[in-house]
Amino acid sequence: MPSALTAAQKRYLRGLAHPLKPLIQVGAKGVTRALLAELDLVLERHELIKVKFAAEDRDTRDAWITELVENSGAELVQRIGNTTVIYRRAQENPQIVLPKAR
Repeated sequence: MPSALTAAQKRYLRGLAHPLKPLIQVGAKGVTRALLAELDLVLERHELIKVKFAAEDRDTRDAWITELVENSGAELVQRIGNTTVIYRRAQENPQIVLPKAR
């Protein structure tokens, strides 16, 4: 499924995410229902967050990222090593205004 975000929008979001600290950490248990519930609350409040993964195995990390993005309805903005940036527009009171898609 192609991303709903354009390259320019992703670039803008990467710039906003640069100074952020990870708000969610995925540990050895992986993506659980409790983690998804917490992620939903954090995304609704912040819209753009960093998620840190404890998995050393790249395939496991990729599977967790895919599961996280699909189950949260978020968009993958960037992935660098063990850290991922995801974005989901808040249902109530959105704070981030994306550049117009061309």
